[in-house]
Amino acid sequence: MKKEFGIFLGLAAVFLVAYFLPLGEGKIQAAILEAFYMLQWYARNHTLACVVPAMFIAGAIAVFFSKETVLRHLGPKANKVEAYSVASVSGTVLAVCSCSVLPMFAGIYRVGAGLGPAAAFLYSGPAINVMAIFLTARVLGYDLGIARVIGSVAFAVIIGIIMAAIFRKDEARREAAVMQLPDPPPARRSLGQTTLFFLAMILFLVFSDWANPSFTAIEKKDGTKLTGAVMLESTEALRVQIAEPAGDLKKGTKIDIPKNEIETASYSTPPGYEWANWIYVHRWYFAFSCLAATFLMVARWFEREELADWMSQTWIFAKSIVPLLFGGVFITGFVGALIPENMVAGWVGGNGFLANFAASVIGALWYFATLTEIPILETLLGLGMGRGPALALLLAGPALSLPSIAVIYSVIGLKKTAVFVLLVVFMSAFAGMAFGWYSAYFGV
Repeated sequence: MKKEFGIFLGLAAVFLVAYFLPLGEGKIQAAILEAFYMLQWYARNHTLACVVPAMFIAGAIAVFFSKETVLRHLGPKANKVEAYSVASVSGTVLAVCSCSVLPMFAGIYRVGAGLGPAAAFLYSGPAINVMAIFLTARVLGYDLGIARVIGSVAFAVIIGIIMAAIFRKDEARREAAVMQLPDPPPARRSLGQTTLFFLAMILFLVFSDWANPSFTAIEKKDGTKLTGAVMLESTEALRVQIAEPAGDLKKGTKIDIPKNEIETASYSTPPGYEWANWIYVHRWYFAFSCLAATFLMVARWFEREELADWMSQTWIFAKSIVPLLFGGVFITGFVGALIPENMVAGWVGGNGFLANFAASVIGALWYFATLTEIPILETLLGLGMGRGPALALLLAGPALSLPSIAVIYSVIGLKKTAVFVLLVVFMSAFAGMAFGWYSAYFGV
């Protein structure tokens, strides 16, 4: 009944927006176009290289992970130190964005992982991205980089423990239900074979979704030279945030450059990140090597009925998650076009609670692709954003977004999703306040 009521509310919301939206206004028309631009960018840059392989991994987890193994290591009664240690540092290994973590979170949770470790994994996966943390320290300051990594690891554990404590009765019932499921047939592969299989798929995801740490140096056909971060790409144009002043363009300015006006485009790599750019340039060689290894293992170690079950589970995840991701990205693009950066900077100036809370809410609702939060924050800091709110956004932003909240709701329900979101928002806000006071006291 609750699910049907949720569907009704969604349909009603779409109806009301379609009925009352003032389509004749130029600002609304621009926002609709921006929403489609963002959806196209997401489809071009994140769906095939990020979401699709994550769906296959989630399907494999659901089919090839035994519930006994998951319960032993990540279940409600698992060793807490082991479970939370693994879950809270997973992001350093995965180095992927939230849209990659979501299907894997759904997979381990449905197989029997406890809510606490699963929530810790859900938060830490995108939050503890090693490259993002180092670039944060380099561009925004070492204090923010260190605070980001400490806050991310601590938040993952604390949020997981609180979620497990609040919903312990629900978790006990869920564990009992999982144990009532029929035992899977004996494993047809050794532990080493299963490990290699999942390792190859995860490495494919890591390389295919590898973020570019470099700025893009662009020379237009008219001789104009620009250097900046590519924030969005459509079939016709690049949206670039200027990293160095060029003519009348100030640092932080965002401009759309038609691709047919670009003569050359190359990478301007920050010192010390040449290795990351080298991997980015060659990422498809590594990714397809891992994909070839996966196909070889599938051909030699798996039987046809197992593959059919795997594809079936993958499709179940895809049809339930992908529409929510696409819808969330579209809405984020539409709303984001209506709110200029100057207005956002006004909300997050200073280090008071309201500024930190606003930054946390913005971070929790907006979708940030990996590394794009850094140039955005650099601009907002230049417009007057406090360093406390900057940390609050860094702690809330990677782990949550409007698309991810919709997916989390579909997996764990309204109450658990609401608690998870509130924990992330309020903990980020209070951490931002503490960091802001620290920065002001020591003059950082």
